[in-house]
Parts: sequence; C-alpha cells; structure tokens
Amino acid sequence: MVPPASQNREQGCTVTLDIPADAQRYWLANATLPTVTGIAAGIRASLLIDNGRVARIQPGAAPEDGVPRLDLLGKIVLPRLVDVHTHLDKGHIFARAPNPDGSFMGALSTVMEDRARNWNAGDVRKRMDFALRCALHHGTGAIRTHLDSRLGQSEITWPVFDEMRAQWKGRITLQAVSIFPTMFAVEAEEEFRDILLHVGRHDGILGGVTFLGQPLTPAFDQALDRTIEAAKAHGFDLDFHVDESASGDARSLERIADAVLRHKFSGKVLAGHCCSLALMPDADRARVIDKLGEAGVAIVSLPMCNLYLQDRQSGCTPRWRGVAPLHELDAAGISTMVASDNTRDPFYAYGDLDGLEVFREATRILHLDHSARPWLETLTTRPAAQMRLDTVGRITAGGPADLIILNARTINEMNARPQSDRVVLLGGMRLDAPLPDYCELDPLVH
Repeated sequence: MVPPASQNREQGCTVTLDIPADAQRYWLANATLPTVTGIAAGIRASLLIDNGRVARIQPGAAPEDGVPRLDLLGKIVLPRLVDVHTHLDKGHIFARAPNPDGSFMGALSTVMEDRARNWNAGDVRKRMDFALRCALHHGTGAIRTHLDSRLGQSEITWPVFDEMRAQWKGRITLQAVSIFPTMFAVEAEEEFRDILLHVGRHDGILGGVTFLGQPLTPAFDQALDRTIEAAKAHGFDLDFHVDESASGDARSLERIADAVLRHKFSGKVLAGHCCSLALMPDADRARVIDKLGEAGVAIVSLPMCNLYLQDRQSGCTPRWRGVAPLHELDAAGISTMVASDNTRDPFYAYGDLDGLEVFREATRILHLDHSARPWLETLTTRPAAQMRLDTVGRITAGGPADLIILNARTINEMNARPQSDRVVLLGGMRLDAPLPDYCELDPLVH
C-alpha cells in the first residue's frame, strides 16, 4: 500500500501537494462527508490521519499546523462499504453454468446441478478468493455471505469459508449465514441438526429460505418455531430469504414477524428480498409493516438481482421491478438496506461486489433520489449494525482510516459515473489491490 495520490484537478487547475512516501500523519483537507456519525451530512470537513486512524475531524478547512495535506477540493469521502447479503459460494460460475432462460427456477436447477458436479474445496476457495479481491478493490470493508448448507456440501464450504475469514482478517470482515429450505426444520431433522452444528462451529448466522409462492401451511409455522427456538438456544441471529416471488401466495414475511413476536426473540433478524410485499393491497402491506416494526425485523432489498429475475417471461417485457417497498418500510422506522446478492452466477449474470454500483443502481431502480432520507446508510451504518460491527461503515474520530475517496463532490456526480478512479484507503494508506483478471477462472470452466 502507498499513501494517497497528492494531485487533484478542479476546473482545469492542478493542485499539487507533497506527501512523503512514508507519511503516517497528514490531512485530508476540504472533504465532503455525506455520512459521518456525529457530523451533519453533506458538510465540508478535514480529516487528520495519524498512524492508520482518523485522529480528528475538523469542520471546514484544516488548520495551518505544518502537517502535510491533500486538498480534496470538496471530493466525497466515504467509509468502506458493508455488503450484508451476498453468495460467495455461488459466485463466478456463470461461464460454466449459465441460466438457460433467465428465470428463477432456471437458476435454481442450474446451481443445484453445478454444486453436485463441481463444488469441491479447491473450486469454492478459488472463486471466493476471486470475489473477495474484487470487493477489496472496490472498497468493501465487510461482507455477509449465505452458504448453501446441505449434507455433504456443508462439510466442504463452511471450512473453506473459515479459511477465507482468517486469511482476509484486517482487510474484509466476513460473516456467514446458512441457507436451506426452512421446512427442513420439520421435514429433515437430521440435516437441520447438521446445519446447527456448522453454524455454531463457525460462529455463523442461522438462515433459511421461505416459500417462493406456494400456499403456506401450518407446518411452516412449526418450522419457524423450531428455527427460532434453535436460534434462541444457541445464541444465533437470524437471516431469511423471504417471498422472492410475485405470487399472491408468497406471504411468509408476516408469519416470520408473528413468530419473532410469539417467541419474544431478542436477537437480530434480517429478511432479504421481500419482493411480494410490494404487490400486496395497501391495507395488507401496512399491517405487515407495522408487525415488522414491532418485531424489529430489518429488511434488505437486492435490487439488481431481483430486477434481473422477477417478472421474466419469454417474449414479454417485464411489468414491475421486483424490489421491496423500501420507501414505505424506511418511513415506518424499519432498518432498510441494499446489497449485491449474487455475482456472475445463474441467479444474476453480472455484478462485481461493488457497493457503489449497488447504490447507483438502487437509486435508479428504487427512486432513492428526490428524497431527504439518508439512503447511503443502507450500505454503511445500518448493515454494520445488523452485523454487530462497531468500527466498519462509519467515519469517526479515533476510528480506522478505512476510506473511499471519490472523484465526485455530490451524490449526483457520484451516481453519474462508475467511479472507477476512486481511491481506497486501508489504515490510511492507499490500497494497491488491482481487479483480478477473469482468465484466472478459466481452469474452473469445463
């Protein structure tokens, strides 16, 4: 890693500041801080970097104290971002396992086939490492990944994840969530016990997938009861895939809120996708949102993946966007987030674990513009809190100097371009982490 570049341009003028190559103490002067705990959003401020930490946040210009400075001329400085819903074990299989028709069921069957054929430890390790290097390059500081947890596969994937977490400590904080059909809690008890074993052994989160569109049955409530009872007994937080469908029968979100209330569950609960909530009648949606607030269930929308999958019919232009009603949820005081979800696999053919891309596309898909709400929190402080992380996703005096410097002064400028020239700081030093080349994955394509 090297200190940040010392040149910037504004209106054709070049400002040059000399920062010694071994600089441990310097000012990032005249930065725009749109999301800083304790500081009003959108202000100009200067950050004193000292031995890898933000020693001081000075509103306005930096003082004339003889400390080297980089004048940012109003450029935005963000904390490194938090991606709370990803699938590192599925990532980057698209070249060998493309979705045959772009549908959800096409993705599901293709992944199942590829997992059975190819997901050995070497394959999973190579793809996870590739994805994490992409995320590091783009400025991600923490990732929560769902891991397919089936008998046989868990014994491979969870230990590989544990290796990755140890190897990447200090660069990206990693958490893992089990993913399995929630009905396993009552229909496959041996497999459910195996899942609990792996989640506990690897300090994970207990997850599950609820119905995509089938009518709910009493057995589903029983499965939820057993899942939440297990989480309480073992001290697990919960993270569900919920109602990823346009079906009027996809109504498990309310049942999850009911179960959390019924069991007085005090851990953290996150529900991902929640697509069908947007299609409910207004009165029903309002009732469910009230219950979510009472139960303390947070919501993460996956706008890029669900725009890709939902309402896809051959020869038919999609009629809806497939995303959760984040404006209504956020207005009700529910913690809302956005995240990457899948990356270059049958569920989503694109993506690069780039949080800025997620926010840019979320702004367009979910109409986050023309709003005074602090939507940048959906990729910073809110997912950090969900992951129980105190120092990631925020800029605070005394906190780590893990930052992203953008070539943009406003949110509009930030969203108008990919920000491929962003500068990522890790411990106050410029990160030297180039994007990996796709050809590295060629040996994994049969």
